[in-house]
Amino acid sequence: MAEKKTPAAEPTYEEARDRLIEVVRTLEQGGTSLAESLALWEQGEELAKVCQRALEGARARLDEALDDEQEG
Repeated sequence: MAEKKTPAAEPTYEEARDRLIEVVRTLEQGGTSLAESLALWEQGEELAKVCQRALEGARARLDEALDDEQEG
């Protein structure tokens, strides 16, 4: 019987940031094939999106807290 694959949980901001740093370092060092470089680039783009969503969420929470404070 085939196992059902569950989608991987999205990494935390810190996990995504740290992995993105690793990806950038690897790309900057060179020495990877074109295919490997493209795969790393795509991974980096996805990690950057995770970071951006986390930062936007944090900003929205902060704005909401500040609005509540000003109203109360």
